[in-house]
Amino acid sequence: MEEEKETTTTTTKKKQCFWTWALASVIFRLVLIHFSRNLNLASRPEVSTPLTSLRRLAEGYWLKQSSISPYAGSMYHGSPLLLSILGPLTVQRGEGQYNHLICSLLFVIADFMTAVLIRATGQNLQMAYNQSLKSLGIVRLLERSEMLASGDIAALVYLWNPLTIVTCVGSSTSPIENLVIVLSLYGACRRLVPLAAFGWVIATHLSLYPAILIVPLILILGYGPDSPRRKLFQQRASIKVGENPSTDIHYQQKELASQPMLPLRFSWRLVVHFILWASLWSCYVLLLCGISVRQYGGLGEMFKSTYGFILTVPDLSPNIGVLWYFFAEVFDYFRNFFLIVFHVNILFMILPLAIRLNHRPCFLAFVYIAISSLLKSYPSVGDSALYLGLLGLFVEELADMQFSFFLFCGYVGISFLSPVMHNLWIWRGTGNANFYFATAMAYACFQIILVVESVSAMLNHDRMLRKLSIMKP
Repeated sequence: MEEEKETTTTTTKKKQCFWTWALASVIFRLVLIHFSRNLNLASRPEVSTPLTSLRRLAEGYWLKQSSISPYAGSMYHGSPLLLSILGPLTVQRGEGQYNHLICSLLFVIADFMTAVLIRATGQNLQMAYNQSLKSLGIVRLLERSEMLASGDIAALVYLWNPLTIVTCVGSSTSPIENLVIVLSLYGACRRLVPLAAFGWVIATHLSLYPAILIVPLILILGYGPDSPRRKLFQQRASIKVGENPSTDIHYQQKELASQPMLPLRFSWRLVVHFILWASLWSCYVLLLCGISVRQYGGLGEMFKSTYGFILTVPDLSPNIGVLWYFFAEVFDYFRNFFLIVFHVNILFMILPLAIRLNHRPCFLAFVYIAISSLLKSYPSVGDSALYLGLLGLFVEELADMQFSFFLFCGYVGISFLSPVMHNLWIWRGTGNANFYFATAMAYACFQIILVVESVSAMLNHDRMLRKLSIMKP
């Protein structure tokens, strides 16, 4: 009884601590929003891109209010639904900024809801991980894992990540994109198929790149958020039978049946439901978009100005990616070839990673998000904020990841150097484009190292589980 009371008290304290820090992060954002004019984050190329800039959205809404196509010119390239929702909030009323504050408050709420969903996803993932350890009979790791609340860690990392904060304060629509991506993962982990399909369709509609998340979402719905590799069960069963050949067969079967086992069969029913709901939500979104842009060229014009803008990369304004500099230097004759190379590079990684990490679909989703953030046409720090927050969900599995301190210092250094190099190039004139591009290259290298080392650490963790599961108890 006393142990149960102590456990309950500890859990209550952890919950209170989490909500205290979460509320503090919201207050901190509101304070920064009050001084957002002095910070001038909305004009930073690291924060706002041609796809996520609220200023461009306001320009598109003004064109629409003037009975002109919001895609006229080269300002707005986002969703017409997002334009209808956020557009009225960008209109200034006199000298006040009432609507601007409401729009900023919406981003704060989006960040907070994203953190809550990450926490809930982490709880489901932790339960699935504990069930996996019980299925393999690894009690020692189970006791160790109960000491860590990965969901709380991941949520607080997302809320207090400086990249998340500057994205929220910098009037970027990235918090909304991050929200719907996490919503799809949460819905899949909870087996809420309509919610998962809704989040995936909206995320794909807003940014295109989340379309590749359909692979981990299907694996989550089919196998669950986390499960050991299917081979481990057969190996463990065969080793037990091989060690005691003289033991009664009925006793062996009874002993193996008494252990909790995870479902090894793929749940096609949920996958079919997901495809049906995704098709339904896609038709609904296309219907709303068609109604919204029927006077401005229809869906064809929308696809050309949104997805076509992402795939053809016509805007070469500087950002933290590497494509802008590359296509500014490459000859026009080779432009289409390298466009295909860069975009197909993402697709080439989908199948090998899915085959190797099919038993870790949530981690697979993290890897996909990190890779798309690295290779997408117009990246921002909001993309990195999302996958760094999701990285906290795997603190147990990635505890032995190499170069952690090096990566931390690298991200901090790039965060400081990037504005400095941009200032030297654009405003002071004492540098050139190579100064800023060097920080973008370093940033890409750190992201590559993070992906490689995290995948390596996860595979090493799986090898450790395999060795512990076949050891004699």
